[in-house]
Amino acid sequence: MKEKLKELTKDTAVYGISTILGRFLNFILVPFYTNVFATAEYGVITTVYAYIAFFNIIYIYGMDAAYMKYAFMKDERNPRTVFSTSFLFISLTSFIFSTLIVIFGRNISSALDIPAEDFPIMTYVSLILLFDALAIIPFNYLRLKRNARKFALIKTLNIMVNVFLNLILILKFKMGIEAVFISNLVASMLTLVALLPEFAGNLSSKINLSYLGELLKFGIPYLPAGMASMVVQVIDRPILQRMTDESAVGIYQANYKLGIFMMLYVSMFQYAWQPFFLSSSKDKNAKELFSKVLTYFLIVGSIILVVISLFVEDIVKIPLLHNRTLIAAAYWGGVNIIPVVLLAYLFNGMYVNFTAGIFIEGKTKYLPYITGLGALANIVVNILLIPYMGIMGAAIATLASYIAMAFALYFVSRRFYRVDYEYWKIFRIFIALGLVMAAYYLGFAGNIISKTVLLILFFILLCLLKIISLDDISSIYNMLIVRRKKY
Repeated sequence: MKEKLKELTKDTAVYGISTILGRFLNFILVPFYTNVFATAEYGVITTVYAYIAFFNIIYIYGMDAAYMKYAFMKDERNPRTVFSTSFLFISLTSFIFSTLIVIFGRNISSALDIPAEDFPIMTYVSLILLFDALAIIPFNYLRLKRNARKFALIKTLNIMVNVFLNLILILKFKMGIEAVFISNLVASMLTLVALLPEFAGNLSSKINLSYLGELLKFGIPYLPAGMASMVVQVIDRPILQRMTDESAVGIYQANYKLGIFMMLYVSMFQYAWQPFFLSSSKDKNAKELFSKVLTYFLIVGSIILVVISLFVEDIVKIPLLHNRTLIAAAYWGGVNIIPVVLLAYLFNGMYVNFTAGIFIEGKTKYLPYITGLGALANIVVNILLIPYMGIMGAAIATLASYIAMAFALYFVSRRFYRVDYEYWKIFRIFIALGLVMAAYYLGFAGNIISKTVLLILFFILLCLLKIISLDDISSIYNMLIVRRKKY
């Protein structure tokens, strides 16, 4: 089991390199854009990318997850036929979708309130969506083969090309916002070129209709589920705006983004987790292994949560160039929502853990109901709490939605694939977390010394409550340090 956990840790770390680098480089582009574009121009960029995220769900319609599921069934399915059927059908539908965007580009621009002079960017958008869709199956093939290094390398290449072209086209060639989308398009095209070797020996010219029916049955529920998940991620902003003002939304958004630390952790884990549980599902101790994974995930996640929560206020106040700080002083009043946002993402990580059961058993039809419950919880709690708690109410609404989704998925997954998690240990993790966070909100973390004391207290609680043993520390050390030296 330890070897299996080492494999998961290694893959999570490798995926994390590209994820963290990508987030960092994209973060660099935000101040760059805001300094070279007018607010209205930057508004167009952010609006279009919000819709690109929305259309990505439509373009893929769960076929990536379906491919992952059925490509593992080598005793029942031909992996090459699964690859070809998935890729060719996505290619066909993506070409149709992109053609429609080009044909109706002017109408779409008008519907999205994009200025008429900027409507040509819809052509770039259609091609970005097309090439990104074509890359999905080859990328998932790399994940299946546990080739995390090549996956991370290509992802990193995409990001670096995108950032480099942005700087060149905007600063040297003085291009407008079209440069942003041209850079993205070129990066997406080069990514597909880098993935061409994965087609060798995997791609045939036929779509197997029998396989296609199974793939669509498994994947289509991800479409409404993805839409509902997007509601969970974005609906709090317009509700907050309607019930408060733009200033509150700005403060909320600036501090909410610092939840990126936990989001990165969950994203890193998610990339590695899906191929890991599929490859391990037939092992005799698979369920015991999955139980241990959740425990370790929560231990590491709770440490991240406590460290960031205690010291984030000091981090955002660190002086940068020209006496500026990571977040301007006007936004510091919202720092207290960050622990809640971090906790919300931790529950999202539990949701990711619980996907193993319904994925293995092919019960994805329940996903739209589960994510729909999360979306409903988000909307209701926002409406109920924002009038009394302001931005904290919005943060709690996000937490409520992820808790609802995690518990709903747990109970549904348990019906079909029962895993006996280490419930008592998990309960003790949240007890330790709750005690330290209570001390934080009660004002016992007023300075660096008191915060350090609380952090030490948290580690003492982990030991006293027998959450972490010497064996666990040794295992984590071996997974994180010894494994790194080996590779």
